[in-house]
Amino acid sequence: MVLRYKGTLILIVLLVLVSPIFGVILAEVVGYHEPLDVAAEILGLEDITEDLNWTPLLDYTIPGVPDVIGYIIAGLIGVGIILSIGYILSKLHVGK
Repeated sequence: MVLRYKGTLILIVLLVLVSPIFGVILAEVVGYHEPLDVAAEILGLEDITEDLNWTPLLDYTIPGVPDVIGYIIAGLIGVGIILSIGYILSKLHVGK
């Protein structure tokens, strides 16, 4: 089954590996900020991210790991979850 989608999986891994160029490196160069963060700042809303953190991968980073590496790991975890859900759903559908 995995060999059937080998090219697709290689492309996904390559895209995850280059994603930090756009999500971390170039975002810092151009000073990009998330639109919701900008809107919250304009409205004077308090940032409660540190108080109400429900995810271990806050801002796609892993504590103690460089941002670029954390971004890649978070991407691989996310892709793995989505592919796993798709695989499980495909197996459940075949049974019906």
